[in-house]
Amino acid sequence: MPTNTSQNLRTSTRPPRNRAITLLAVGHACVDVYQGAVAALVPFFVAERAYTYAAASGIVLAASLLSSVAQPLFGALTDRKPLPWLLPASTLVGGLGIALSGLGDSYALTLLFVAVSGIGVAAYHPESARIARVASRGGHTAMSWFSLGGNLGFAFSPALVALVVGFGGLTMSPLLLLPALAGSVLCLPALRIVQRGQDATSGAGAAHRTQAALTPAADRRSFLRLTLGVICRSVVFIGLSTFISFHMAQSTGWGPTAGTAALVVLYLGGAVGTVLGGRLAERWDRVTVVRRSYLLTVLAVAGVVLVPGPLGYLFVALASAGLYVPFSLQVTLAQDYLPHRVGTAGGITLGLTVSVGGIAAPAIGLLADATSLRTALIPLIAMPALSWLAFRGLPEPAAAIGPARRTIPVAPPSEKAESP
Repeated sequence: MPTNTSQNLRTSTRPPRNRAITLLAVGHACVDVYQGAVAALVPFFVAERAYTYAAASGIVLAASLLSSVAQPLFGALTDRKPLPWLLPASTLVGGLGIALSGLGDSYALTLLFVAVSGIGVAAYHPESARIARVASRGGHTAMSWFSLGGNLGFAFSPALVALVVGFGGLTMSPLLLLPALAGSVLCLPALRIVQRGQDATSGAGAAHRTQAALTPAADRRSFLRLTLGVICRSVVFIGLSTFISFHMAQSTGWGPTAGTAALVVLYLGGAVGTVLGGRLAERWDRVTVVRRSYLLTVLAVAGVVLVPGPLGYLFVALASAGLYVPFSLQVTLAQDYLPHRVGTAGGITLGLTVSVGGIAAPAIGLLADATSLRTALIPLIAMPALSWLAFRGLPEPAAAIGPARRTIPVAPPSEKAESP
């Protein structure tokens, strides 16, 4: 009967879709290594090239500014036409920019290479978020695992940079291309799996048309408020990731090793927070989880900035977890607020979450040069509070039945795999 057939089809396609999410998560890790690598490279630029705080934060700005502008554009582009080839191509571009950034002594060239990497990252996120949405069928837990991949890439990047650049200097930066090579290869089987799943369900045309008709209307006002919350969240996270290594080195007196450890704690705490967010969303609605998380994060960030010594690591972990509990939930919320523009929604939330804050980094650097680093970090305490205000009163949208749930081409017809 039709019901049994549909149930059997869902059962038969679930394991491949799980493999697709796993592969996409690993590919996401390989890309976000390069977002984390920018902050991880900053202490080495300062040490080898004697950059000031302001000059060092300019490197973060170069990676963030073009990325922030480009991500919504790539999102709009992928909403008009699926571009699965962007995943391997953008992964390579992101890696190549960072790999070249350590060569030569030119500050201008360093900014250029880091900006190229930022564009590669910008091209990756909207399309990968759209494809992950298709593969996960809009599930919060599956999307949190996809987001977790990016967090683990962040967490791994300080260790990778320390291993490569710490022992060989900035001239060894070309070795940082290796994760990009791996990620560009791993995303190919994921795309094939998702496409086969789309082909296998393409016969249910009437059901898909019914679902499309039930897609809710866009809630642009809520999406705008969510975006404002995402921007404030980005400012505090990028501010911490750029300067936490310097802050903890000064606070503990343990030198550069303390700074690298702080970055690892910051990124690993984010990985824990991302998984926790998906779990909590199964018990409470997403808006409630996000709002409460930001409120608790205010206290955690205050602890990072104001509590001296090794105890600061605990607050770094708590602040990171608090900032990342909303990570994947904001992506699915945005996609549900803009159900016909999931690429744009994913590009803005998933991308701005980790890029637009870099625009504020030079201001923090200038204030640190003029006063002290701790003084410059104090305004970050207010950012999670502003995110909490942005999320107050936001409605929990009904689950989208549109682009995330119906057949969305993952590859051009000429590249489609054979149905099993």
